[in-house]
Amino acid sequence: MGLLLASGLLSQSYSVNAEVEYSGVFTVEQRFFLQDAAFPEQARAQTSLTVTPEVFYDWNDGYDRITFKPFMRIDQYDDERTHADIRELMWLHAADSYEFKAGIGKVFWGQTESLHLVDVINQTDAVERVDGEEKLGQPMVSASYLMESGAISVFVMPYFRERTFAGEEGRLRPLAPINNDNAVYESEDEQQNIDYAIRWQQTLGDWEVGLSYFDGTNREPLLLVDGAIETNDLLLRPYYQQMQQVGADLLWVNGAMLYKLEAIHRKTDLQSFYAAVGGFEYTTVGIFDSVYDIGWLMEYQYDERDNSFFAPAQNDLMVGLRWVWNDPDGTQVLFGYVQDLDDTNTYSGFVEASSRMTDNWKFTINGYFFSADSPTDPYYFVRRDDHIEINVEFFF
Repeated sequence: MGLLLASGLLSQSYSVNAEVEYSGVFTVEQRFFLQDAAFPEQARAQTSLTVTPEVFYDWNDGYDRITFKPFMRIDQYDDERTHADIRELMWLHAADSYEFKAGIGKVFWGQTESLHLVDVINQTDAVERVDGEEKLGQPMVSASYLMESGAISVFVMPYFRERTFAGEEGRLRPLAPINNDNAVYESEDEQQNIDYAIRWQQTLGDWEVGLSYFDGTNREPLLLVDGAIETNDLLLRPYYQQMQQVGADLLWVNGAMLYKLEAIHRKTDLQSFYAAVGGFEYTTVGIFDSVYDIGWLMEYQYDERDNSFFAPAQNDLMVGLRWVWNDPDGTQVLFGYVQDLDDTNTYSGFVEASSRMTDNWKFTINGYFFSADSPTDPYYFVRRDDHIEINVEFFF
């Protein structure tokens, strides 16, 4: 999901001696929830503001670059959603066959549309987007080496970022509030545990192949019950385990058809499981002799784990449609529907649309919808959180 166009297409950049560039985006976001809240402290509408400046500094004939990308959101009601983060503060040194990075950065792995199972470097910024696409900046040192047989990348991560969660006044939260300030760790080093990862990726004709291994703190915490049921004073405490994960991601381009697959095996002290998501996207260019392109998507989601807060997709099917207008404003619309094949009453849907208004202004309209009847279903806690999200963005 996530249909935002690259900010470089929308922003103006200013240079000083052709070495420093500045740009960024300011956003006004309005959320409208379609049902009354599950808790009295929650509102039906929610306004917030974000600012994301970017600074790029190049030297050494372009072989060295520093990228600085801070982020801040101010939310009308949810104190946990009012937060700041350094998305990127990274030094990059590039050469003909290798590159070295150090600082705070973002790394994306994966190919599929509905889930990103192999994407384990960055922590999810869960207060930002319900689809889990927004990530926190990750402190790291990495090195990549390019060979004829593919690119090898090694990552060392000396500090762990805890997942963000909505506060008591925020929507899209569990039945009991999550105590973000008192997380529990399996590792004695807690947030200072050193994580490692390695990834090999290669393009083989029409195939793109990625293989990865991760050893470190699980980005998906377990939620432990803390408090007394009798007094209705319950809190959930995040518990971060150690994990080892092997992942594979594949993309096969066959004309207008894209075949996609992500698969993992993850091991912790409490469980060992397999999960996978795979499917296709077929694009019809100039449908009915028009300027529009239509992409048809279908993906199947499988997970050996039982249904849980972080594992809702044991046996699910996603179908979707991507509508690209091919106009100067870059208008796109994505529709999606995810059906639990074990329970017909459990499903979710989304629509994400975006378009430029001028060279500096853009809007996005996103809608997210949920259905679940059983209190044991992972979507039950958001059953009354269907909402429309309107963003107006100014690029500077």
